[in-house]
Amino acid sequence: MDEEIEKFFFLLTTTTTTCSSSSSKTQGSEPIILLSGPPNSGKTSLLFQYAFNSANAANVIHSQTPHSTHLSPQVVFICKRSKLQMKPPFLSQGVHPSSHVFQLIHIKYVEDIEGLVNYFAAFHLYHQYPLTVIVDDFGLYFHDAHDCYGQEKYNNSRGRDFAMVKTLALCCNAIIHANETGHPCKLLLSDTHQGDMPKLLYIYRRWVSSIYNIKGDSGTFLLQRIPSQSPANVDLQKRRIAKYSIALQQLVLEGFSEDMDQ
Repeated sequence: MDEEIEKFFFLLTTTTTTCSSSSSKTQGSEPIILLSGPPNSGKTSLLFQYAFNSANAANVIHSQTPHSTHLSPQVVFICKRSKLQMKPPFLSQGVHPSSHVFQLIHIKYVEDIEGLVNYFAAFHLYHQYPLTVIVDDFGLYFHDAHDCYGQEKYNNSRGRDFAMVKTLALCCNAIIHANETGHPCKLLLSDTHQGDMPKLLYIYRRWVSSIYNIKGDSGTFLLQRIPSQSPANVDLQKRRIAKYSIALQQLVLEGFSEDMDQ
């Protein structure tokens, strides 16, 4: 059963105790995740809800620790300032904007690839690792004109793909290092694609352990995990589908269903 998909939504039936238990159990199982979907499908809202749930789970665990001190931000949300200001995320039903959980989410504005590279290159030097690092619209960074890998401009798609491969490798190595040193940490990326499947799926599959794909339009969407390339993976024979919509400036979960692979 795919429990990871629930973390993109606010579930009133899920108690904070269950949330913290699930987080501690699965935090390291899927360390690198991709969320991909068409334009205007609510990807940033899904990422923000995932950040909220991750921070809330950390807050519950911290509150149960005897003699606990002040809890520093547990989630780093990386995005472009202009994009977030133009299209701010919609909160889920039941999530109040004044919730103290948002204090555990650090929004880090990164405007270019060089900023991403600098952040993850110094990851091993940080005094404390976040539980979750989220990069909104990862692929957008590679449509800029300037490159930090020795080229002033991308002359073709191959150059962009090469830069993405190098940056993905750096990001993933940083997250793997944190987990290997006993600090559970996840990396969640999002990307925008046209059509039914991510265009650069062959690149992402090299590093990403779990890929979630969005289909739909006209305000109603289906979120589903893409099956593994290995036919022997029994866990994905029955895949959960989340149906959601963006209505009245809210992220609304309409329900879950199951899809049997043939």
